[in-house]
Amino acid sequence: MAQLALRRGPRRRGTPSADGLSKPHPKNSLETDMTLNRIAATLAATGVLVLAGLAVSHTAGLQPAQAAPAPATAAATTRVSALPDFAAIVRQYGPAVVNIATSGTRQTAGAQVPLPDFFRGLPFRFQAPQGEVPVQGQGSGFIVDADGIVLTNAHVVQNATEVTVKLTDRREFRAKVLGTDPATDVAVLRIEAKNLPAVRLGEPDRAQVGDWVVAIGSPFGFENSVTAGIVSAKSRSLPGDTYVPFIQTDVAVNPGNSGGPLFNLAGEVIGINSQIYSRSGGYQGLSFAIPIDVALRVKDQIVATGHASHARLGVNVQTMNQALAESFGLERPEGALVAAVAPGSAADKAGLQPGDVVLKFNGRAVGDSGELAAMVGESSPGAQARLEVWRKGGKRELLAILGSSSDDKAQKANAEESADQGRLGLAVRPLTPQESDAAHVPGGLLVEGVNGPAARAGVAPGDIVLQAAGKPVRSVEDLRAAATAGKTVALLVQRGERRLFVPLQAG
Repeated sequence: MAQLALRRGPRRRGTPSADGLSKPHPKNSLETDMTLNRIAATLAATGVLVLAGLAVSHTAGLQPAQAAPAPATAAATTRVSALPDFAAIVRQYGPAVVNIATSGTRQTAGAQVPLPDFFRGLPFRFQAPQGEVPVQGQGSGFIVDADGIVLTNAHVVQNATEVTVKLTDRREFRAKVLGTDPATDVAVLRIEAKNLPAVRLGEPDRAQVGDWVVAIGSPFGFENSVTAGIVSAKSRSLPGDTYVPFIQTDVAVNPGNSGGPLFNLAGEVIGINSQIYSRSGGYQGLSFAIPIDVALRVKDQIVATGHASHARLGVNVQTMNQALAESFGLERPEGALVAAVAPGSAADKAGLQPGDVVLKFNGRAVGDSGELAAMVGESSPGAQARLEVWRKGGKRELLAILGSSSDDKAQKANAEESADQGRLGLAVRPLTPQESDAAHVPGGLLVEGVNGPAARAGVAPGDIVLQAAGKPVRSVEDLRAAATAGKTVALLVQRGERRLFVPLQAG
């Protein structure tokens, strides 16, 4: 809203009146009247009356009295609009936003226990016993069906043994987790209640950068807190998130807001607040929401089958930049550059090759690698996908029959079984030739999942295991043999451009 700054001017000497008070000089009074007339005329031209810092729109029948035509100035042409009515959104749809409390356990690794001041400086430390400890968490959610269907983030209820949903009227319900989808970070809950307040669902595609948006949630446990901001960007891809074209906003979102709704000014939910970018752990101006249409597709699958599946193309891609575009002979940096193709995948069967640049997916232009992933995720397993690719200076079309994300799960399960998941906590598979070339290593095992000993040692998915117990590993059998060599196994791991040894205590 354009603001009019009124500032008290210096006191001027006037002519004394009979009651001893100064009156303005006639000339100053005339100037003041003329100034006020000009202000009134300017405000009449904009259609807004500014009173005590509030913007009040004129009705059609109101006209300023005896207002002289205002000069054509920048102020006269500035469009002033009233602030959005956030309170109406909160009154109407706030009751459909819920607080979610979770409880569960997590595995400890025998961390050192802080000592009281009296004992500090002594030559020993107390070590906590290894085992499970109780943990509690909080998050947000919202009711999408009056019969008790609640949406939230998968990470809010991850590993929870008990989930409690609290409404704004202080009623509490034990919730059943119908299913979670880590790929999109969406979870669906059910509570046993009827005639509940429910939100209205909107269309994220209609949101524009710069639109006002409102978040309601429980940051740091402060239930039903309201924050507002604008849409900062759309279709934002984040590291590690394959299927979600995030809505970026500058709405204040903090721990506890996760799973809460993002409203537009029509009171419609267009997203689920999911992540923030922060170096402090708290809000720093960047928050990200899952588009509600993505969440609803997942919700429908979970309600119907108990799980969600996504289409899979089977490629690793990276975003083009100007230097890469020039090296591949493209006029501009666009499309998704294929870095690796999974053997036996839909991409492999369609003939995709490392070095191809995917320009279109079913006729839709691919701006970057994140857009391609989102387009694949929107598709159904078994669907046909027409790919326009750039290869060796020319365009060509390929037809792919998309696979399913369950194929990945099956491969991962096989890898976990063969890699002795219980002893090392590693799920691995051999590198493909393309992956070996990209990593500049002759061979190794790609880590696809960790838990137990590997997780405690700091091994992460995406690491490449090159050696175990001083011997090269090129197969799962090599790693299994090393796991039986002793209680502690030293792994040589490549992480990005860096190599490091990780001591892993076998379980």
